[in-house]
Amino acid sequence: MSNSDSATDKRIPGTSERREQIIQRLRQQGSVQVNDLSSFFGVSTVTIRNDLAFLEKQGIAMRAYGGALICEPGSMAAEPSVEDKSSLNTSLKRSIARVAADLITPGSRVILDSGTTTYEIARLMRQHKDVIAMTNGINVANALLEAEGVELLMTGGHLRRQSQSFYGDCAEQSLQNYHFDMLFLGVDAIDPERGVSTHNEDEARLNRKMCEVAERIIVVTDSSKFNRSSLHKIIDTQRIHRVITDKGIPAESLNALRKGGIDVVLVGE
Repeated sequence: MSNSDSATDKRIPGTSERREQIIQRLRQQGSVQVNDLSSFFGVSTVTIRNDLAFLEKQGIAMRAYGGALICEPGSMAAEPSVEDKSSLNTSLKRSIARVAADLITPGSRVILDSGTTTYEIARLMRQHKDVIAMTNGINVANALLEAEGVELLMTGGHLRRQSQSFYGDCAEQSLQNYHFDMLFLGVDAIDPERGVSTHNEDEARLNRKMCEVAERIIVVTDSSKFNRSSLHKIIDTQRIHRVITDKGIPAESLNALRKGGIDVVLVGE
């Protein structure tokens, strides 16, 4: 059989079958992307968006930038726990953390967002001197307990056990009387056009407040977070000053960030 015959034999699933397969992906992955589904099923992005709109009306999906998240009762949560995150891409996160920690000099005032990459930065700050660090993350704070040269501040607020982080009005208000040199921001998703986003609305709001009180915004993330979007937007990528990531970043994302004047630092394992 020729290649052309094989291509002809490839069957494009009907609407009902396609939507069922999308539901299966949502259950397995927690989220889907429009462009990925369009390529996989061989249909237009408009068709996929119509599918996702239908699933949203059925209460199965919740549309987000560039795709959708699962919201079916009893299904797998779209947001993994800190324990799950900590086991992913650990060596890359530590390489990213080493570059980030080198930016912190005596006299620095920094914010460390909650997260597994920022936790790795905190682990490397035990030899730092004359530094003030604020965080909303329990894991980050624990890593800084042995850093005698670091004055540790915490935001306080309501605890999210899923992310081991504090959020809410108290946390946001605790930031408003400070000014920091830099913010190290871990992200759930980053897209050059759609911006930086996260799974949780309260954390997104606190992250925006962190961005307001920091002179420089430094995103620290492994390349798996690129070309993805979560439900709640934090900031536009144009507001980022530097991105520290690994060499697996998609070429189109790298080019778009650098074209936008953002300093991108690439690390290897």
